[in-house]
Amino acid sequence: MIHPSPLSKSLEGIDPNLMHTEISDPMLIAESSFVNEPGVERWGYYQFPQLSRLLDGRIAVTFHINADSASAYGKAAIEPNRGVSSDGGKTWERIGSGDPEAGLLLPNGERLLVANPAVTPVAHAISSYDLPPERGTVIGTYGQQPYVCYRHDELPSELQGVPSARMSVGATIWIKERARLDDPQLLRFSTEGVFPVTCWGDVHVTPDKALLAVVYPSRIEGHSFRQMHTVCYRSEDNGLSWQAQGRMLYQPDRTADPLSDKRDGFTEPTCVLLPDGEMVVVMRTTDGNGDGPLYLSRSENEGRDWSTPKVIRNNGALPRLLRLGNGVLVMSSGRPGADMSFSLDGRGEEWTERYPLVPITSDYTQHDSCGYTSMLALDDDSFLITYSWFRKPSSDGQTRKAILVRHVKVSV
Repeated sequence: MIHPSPLSKSLEGIDPNLMHTEISDPMLIAESSFVNEPGVERWGYYQFPQLSRLLDGRIAVTFHINADSASAYGKAAIEPNRGVSSDGGKTWERIGSGDPEAGLLLPNGERLLVANPAVTPVAHAISSYDLPPERGTVIGTYGQQPYVCYRHDELPSELQGVPSARMSVGATIWIKERARLDDPQLLRFSTEGVFPVTCWGDVHVTPDKALLAVVYPSRIEGHSFRQMHTVCYRSEDNGLSWQAQGRMLYQPDRTADPLSDKRDGFTEPTCVLLPDGEMVVVMRTTDGNGDGPLYLSRSENEGRDWSTPKVIRNNGALPRLLRLGNGVLVMSSGRPGADMSFSLDGRGEEWTERYPLVPITSDYTQHDSCGYTSMLALDDDSFLITYSWFRKPSSDGQTRKAILVRHVKVSV
């Protein structure tokens, strides 16, 4: 069991009359079985941590121990890849990831796992399928990997729809299913010799008991084909089917980003639903060209229409948003390192300076952390945040990758 240091550190640069923060020292979830070696690439291993509640109430941090590749989607980890806490995040124990997550509680009492890597199916070889005509090929900026695109509604049934899992009222077992996806414009792609079926993002229950999901990846034919974009889907049958609401097509700020026309587009959206019904989305543009801005967009009509995306930060990967019960909006991101900042207005209009979670030791933005973070609220004023640190000193004098978590309390 790993025991934490007490809450101690306050966030500098914030007027204590407006907000006071207490940030714990890092708690270790896991460290890699291997040491870092010059010239040895292990990208994907001990990365991409995700916080969640388990069905029995415990807190879990689940992380990736495999290559960061479409060919690894849906495959089991080669080592125990979860830390669990039974005492609200004070102490942690490393285990395998077999215990069921709580998922999203639906208005009808069922539970749903959707838009989540936990339900992403194994990507099978393209030779396994009778594929329709190709609609075009995009060369990605990471490794110049080709993405061959097809119309979603022309694909075999195994490659259509939204991967998900459902738990009936009173049950304790997840049953996998494939929800219908009504989006006549959508293109899906094959890559690396396999055909992944992915749909990742954030899902919220609306006041009228519908579901809204803001997800990626998405492409459509026409002038927007080259760049990915973010799409909002709505479900009125508890996730059995999803209908396209609106799209946030790639609209870059060319003044803020001279490489904007070469980007992969808008990816990795995170979304919060504010008390007045407004949706706030932050999206990544960092890609193989290097650092790209984070963009923020808003919708006042449940994702049908969106404001012109606005640059709020000059870099970042996998932004995450969490709105606390006290009204503070928290954003975490990374690359370089991992960090968090706060919007005291609760709407993302203004943000504090970033609080770094790991030391930055290189100009290479992937040197110190994968940059992927995850947050989980504990109560109205506090939350946990998890992230990776690639340079944790070990007892043998070398460094290893590590998954860490901190407790943060925000008083306003």
